[in-house]
Amino acid sequence: MRLKNQSFIQSFIHACNGMYQFFLHERNGRIETILAIIVILFSIAMGVSHIEWIAIFLCIAMVIGFEMLNSALEKLCDMVQEEYHPVIKIIKDMSAAAVLWTSLISLMIAALIFIPKIYRLLC
Repeated sequence: MRLKNQSFIQSFIHACNGMYQFFLHERNGRIETILAIIVILFSIAMGVSHIEWIAIFLCIAMVIGFEMLNSALEKLCDMVQEEYHPVIKIIKDMSAAAVLWTSLISLMIAALIFIPKIYRLLC
């Protein structure tokens, strides 16, 4: 149980535990992490600029961050309401939609960064 006035170190440890639980138990989190590593390696190979690195890291952070929130919200919903409920379904669908939305925007940003670089390599 967490204390109301916990220290910064305790808060940090709890946050690290949350990340550990997420990456250990959430399939989508592992998939997104593998994709992030691939994007980072591809970015190194393509020689992206500092500004492009900022965009790439922000996209990775947003997608994985939203996936963490989505996973936490789904667990909370399951704890509150075990059987099917139409409002819980909407909450879960909207939470998943937030991940999808950030993923689609991230894909568009990746296209803006990488398509010109790939085109220059091929032409």
